[in-house]
Parts: sequence; structure tokens; C-alpha cells
Amino acid sequence: MLDREGAQALARYKSWADDLTLDAVAALPPGEAARERPTLFKSIIGTLNHGYVVDLIWQAHLEGRVHGFTARNVVPHPELEALTAAQRRANGWLLAWSEAQSAASLREVVGFRMVSGEQGAMTRGEILLHIVNHATYHRGWVSDLFFQVPAKPPTTDWNVFVLQRQKSRTP
Repeated sequence: MLDREGAQALARYKSWADDLTLDAVAALPPGEAARERPTLFKSIIGTLNHGYVVDLIWQAHLEGRVHGFTARNVVPHPELEALTAAQRRANGWLLAWSEAQSAASLREVVGFRMVSGEQGAMTRGEILLHIVNHATYHRGWVSDLFFQVPAKPPTTDWNVFVLQRQKSRTP
């Protein structure tokens, strides 16, 4: 399903889109990122922390270790600067992980226990697709919260990423 190049592109896309989002959140007026809003994760910071925690959970699954989380809605980093640094470290891990993959390793099945306690199994490639898709989904939530500020959210669509990469390669 996925080859090494595809895995690398997805990891680069996630990192790029997360960076755009985190930079845009940092540019919001003071207090807006933490302001409580009518959303499941209570705020922009809460939503971004959820994405970060889920990244750590799946990183642990890919590494074959216990993640230690009992909930997905915790806020380990209530301050944006700390969250940004932590998310960039997690994305750095994912980029390095994608570099080390092959088509064969991406087809390997990984068993895991979800936060709910349910057992599951997916290929490494399926897990990567989930990580990227989950982050995209919740960046969409953050974009919606921008309109409550009001502010214009960043454009983090896949096609924008691809076209920007093409332009940067053109002499």
C-alpha cells in the first residue's frame, strides 16, 4: 500500500502542516489559544494537546512499548511554547522513523492495546496513515476555532504542500 517514499512524504506533510498551524496559533492575540470554547477539547491548546498525545500513543505502538496514557484528552503542555517544542520533537521522530522504513516494514503488522483497553492490529503503513489523517482531522477543528477568534486559519491542504514543494524544486 505505502512505500518508503510515500511514508516520507506523509511524515513531511504532517510536520509542515503542524508547523503552519502552531505558528498561526502563536500569532493569535494573547489568551486566544487557551480561551475556553464550545468544543470537545475546550480550547485550541486542548485540541492541539489531544493531537500530540495521540501521536505519542501511536509512536509507542510503532516502537512496541506501552504508552502509559489512560485518556486521550489530557493536556501535558498548557503553554503553547512547550507544546510547540514537544510536537516538533514528535514530528522529528516520525520523520526519522519514515526514513528508516521500507515497503516490507510498512506492511508489517503491529499489535497494540488502545487507551480503551481494546486490542488491535494494523500494519505500520496503516498506523502512519492514521497518524497523518488524525492530525489533519483535528487541525480542521483548530481551523474552525480560528473563526471564533475571529482570525484566518492557515491553509494546510495536501495539494498546497505538494505545490509548494514543486515550486521550491523549480530553478
